[in-house]
Amino acid sequence: MSCSLARPLDSVTVSSSSATVSGIVPLSEAVPLSLCAREPHVPADRLVAEMVPPPRFDSVRFDTYIPDPNQPSQTEAVRVLSGFAAGLGGAHASGAGKRGFFGFFGKAKAPKVPTGPRGVYLDGGYGVGKTHLLASLWHATPAEPALKAFGTFVELTNLVGALGFQKTVQTLSGHRLLCIDEFELDDPGDTVLVSTLLGKLVDAGVALAATSNTLPGKLGEGRFAAADFLREIQGLSAHFRALRIDGEDYRHRGLPEAPAPYSDEVVAKTAYATEGASLDGFPQLLDHLARVHPSRYGALTDGLKAVCLTDVQPIPDQSTALRLVVLADRLYDREVPVLASGMPFDQLFSEEMLKGGYRKKYFRAISRLTALARDSKRVVEH
Repeated sequence: MSCSLARPLDSVTVSSSSATVSGIVPLSEAVPLSLCAREPHVPADRLVAEMVPPPRFDSVRFDTYIPDPNQPSQTEAVRVLSGFAAGLGGAHASGAGKRGFFGFFGKAKAPKVPTGPRGVYLDGGYGVGKTHLLASLWHATPAEPALKAFGTFVELTNLVGALGFQKTVQTLSGHRLLCIDEFELDDPGDTVLVSTLLGKLVDAGVALAATSNTLPGKLGEGRFAAADFLREIQGLSAHFRALRIDGEDYRHRGLPEAPAPYSDEVVAKTAYATEGASLDGFPQLLDHLARVHPSRYGALTDGLKAVCLTDVQPIPDQSTALRLVVLADRLYDREVPVLASGMPFDQLFSEEMLKGGYRKKYFRAISRLTALARDSKRVVEH
C-alpha cells in the first residue's frame, strides 16, 4: 500500500490509517511531497564529502555557545576545546607537528612518540550542547574542510560499509581531525570495527574528538553482550581524555511543554499549503524506512521544508525504533519542523524500550522530535 497521503483533489481522505480526514484543499495549492515515494541512492563519494557539521551547526562557534552559569564544567569545556583546536594548527596526519597537539594536555614538551590520550571525549546528558561544541571544534581547527571530518557514529560505520575498511583508513588517514558525534556502540561487530579503525587513524596521526552520553569506559552497560563491549571499549577509551559537561537539556530550559498533536485535517491542510512539505501516514513511513538504508536518510530529507505525519502510533519493535532514531537525527540536524497527528512523541517508545539498552537513543529521539514539533507551530500559523 502506498503511504503517501498527498493527492491533488479538492477533498483529502486519509484512508491509510484508522482516522479519516475530510478537508477542503484548493486545487491551486501545491501537492505535498511524500517520503515514502523517495528511494535515494547515495554514491560513496557523497558520503565522504558530506562528513561536515550538519546544516543546524553551520554557524556555531565557541563564542556562540552560552554556558549555563550554574554549570562551570560547560565554561571549562569551551576553554579546553579552544586550546585543543589551537594545538591542531601544526598537526598533520604524517606526524609532523604533533608537538602542538600534545601541548594541549598541559606538557611543555611532548615526547617524540606520544603515549598519552590522542583525543578528547565530551561526556554529558541530552541537550547540554555537546554537538555544538564538537562542531565548534571542527570550525575552529585551522585546516581545510577536506582535511577535517565530522559525522555521527552511525555515519562512520556506514562509510566503512560503503568504502570498505582499508579504503576508509586510507581516506581518513590524511585528515587532521575526525569528530564523531553520538558515539554509541550497539553491537560487538561495530565495537570491534570502530575500535580497530580509530586505532589505525591514531597511528596515522589523526586527532580524535567524540561525544556521547556516557564515559568511554562505561559504554555498553545495560546492553547485550556487555562483557564484550567493555573489553573492547576499555582499549578504545585510552585514546581519549574525557571532559564531563554537566547541565540540563537546553531544549527544556524555560520552554513550553511539547505541543499536543494536531488533528489529521490540520496536518493535511498544512501540508498542502506549505511548499516543500511532505505528507505521509506514520505507520507506512515506518514500513518504508525498513526498505531504505539508514545511510540514505539524509538524502531522504533533501529539500524538505516540513514533515507532516498522520496517525502517529507507538513503535512496534526495536528495529523500527532504531531506524526512527536515525531519521529523527537527520531531521533535527536539518532543522525540519515535524507536524503530526495521533500520539504525542513522548509516548512513541514503550516503557520496556525506555528502560532497555538503547534507552539513551530513544530519549534523544524524543527530545529532538519534541523540539521539531515545537518548531512546527510557525508552519501552521504561516
